Amino acid sequence: MPVKRALDVPERRGSNYPSPFDRPCRERSDRSLGDAFGLGDFGVHLLTLAPGVWSSQRHWHSREEELVYVLEGTPTLVTDAGARILEPGDVAGFPAGTENGHHFVNEAEGPVRLLVVGSRNASDDAFYSDIDMQILGRGCGGVYSKKNGEPYPG
Repeated sequence: MPVKRALDVPERRGSNYPSPFDRPCRERSDRSLGDAFGLGDFGVHLLTLAPGVWSSQRHWHSREEELVYVLEGTPTLVTDAGARILEPGDVAGFPAGTENGHHFVNEAEGPVRLLVVGSRNASDDAFYSDIDMQILGRGCGGVYSKKNGEPYPG
């Protein structure tokens, strides 16, 4: 059975969002633990947020489910219902097709570490609640576009 240390998995910084939407996420650290083992049905990520950094833009998925477990720190979960501070051991889940935009923001003084698990669906679309952005067919190499379908450059 293959075993790896999570912090030995290659780190990727930032996001794939077009500018200026990438700014709050530029310093996030993502280690794709699932990819390190060749997992295809679901993704597992170790996400580290320095103070002031966001996990993503606030979004929801049409066909993907997400589960987030707080390992370290006190992230603020922001949803349509408002903001809530979480603690280590807290778990948040987001069913596919539920139009409740969510993201995590580190408003604390120390780092936040999250274990993020999500299904991988090639026909998933993601919609961004607070900005004029969507990505259709995300799993098939979709392109970020405005909500009217006009693609962002890049």
